[in-house]
Amino acid sequence: MKSPLLSLPGAVPAEGRDEGVAAHYGDLFPEQRALARGQGLVDLSHRGVVAVSGDDRLSWLHLLLTQHVSDLAPGLATEALILSANGHIEHAMYLVDDGSTVWMHVEPETRGDLIAYLESMKFFYRVEVADRTEDFAVVHLPAGSIAGAPDGVTVRETPYGRDLFLPRADLEKYAAANGPVAGLLAYEALRVEAHRPRLGFETDHRTIPHELGWIGTAVHLQKGCYRGQETVARVHNLGKPPRRLVFLHLDGSEVHLPGHGTPVRLAADGAEGRQIGFVTTSARHHELGPIALALVKRNVPVDAELLAGDTAAAQETVVEP
Repeated sequence: MKSPLLSLPGAVPAEGRDEGVAAHYGDLFPEQRALARGQGLVDLSHRGVVAVSGDDRLSWLHLLLTQHVSDLAPGLATEALILSANGHIEHAMYLVDDGSTVWMHVEPETRGDLIAYLESMKFFYRVEVADRTEDFAVVHLPAGSIAGAPDGVTVRETPYGRDLFLPRADLEKYAAANGPVAGLLAYEALRVEAHRPRLGFETDHRTIPHELGWIGTAVHLQKGCYRGQETVARVHNLGKPPRRLVFLHLDGSEVHLPGHGTPVRLAADGAEGRQIGFVTTSARHHELGPIALALVKRNVPVDAELLAGDTAAAQETVVEP
């Protein structure tokens, strides 16, 4: 869905998975700095919005998700995953319950498959699943923001800021009153800095939660009875994940950032060496310069110098090997 905020001066549309909102509004680093100071907002209105209502909503979702939500308190934000039978990540959801409905936002391209899966699992439970994307837009307020939420708007409060499920018809008015508006490039740079994984960027068809550090935020290790739980327990208790997420400081002399999927190799082996991972997200940070997240093999030494394509990279550990 195309955001009305793309009509703002300087707006440059994002591409790919983030099509429909602005990549930036002409001032990438000032936009980042404003967010870092707790000012402005980010238009995430392209994200899917799914609502689950009904008396059994929490107990039912508890059976499907990796997170413990059977007694989720109203207003308490959480994250959750849906896994395949083999424990691979299929969906990532950002949840909050308002006392009568669980609201979640998800990656734009996943909402159809997610809703289809949820509908197929309803059975005799008293739940209703609704796609509310056409009616509600997600707006992100950075940590420290003093901007308020209009009456009746559901809010997810997290350490990284607040996500508002704002009526889509109110998006332009709210942005005009609580700007400046920052684009996705600024938001993504701060996400990379915070080492926060994103479905479809840090994941592929065989990613398990342990590889990305999602065990700490989106998986509850003391609950069972969800698809893929056997893999989660086995790797946590007996094994080690085959890959691990790392944070990269990229050589700032390069003009172009390595894109998603760019091979990562050991610098000692050169640009023709064996691939030991790939870049998941890269960004230009207002203080750190060019940075990236990458997924590498678990046995890569934590102090090894790397190459992201042709770009030299120093790594910081995100997930311990």
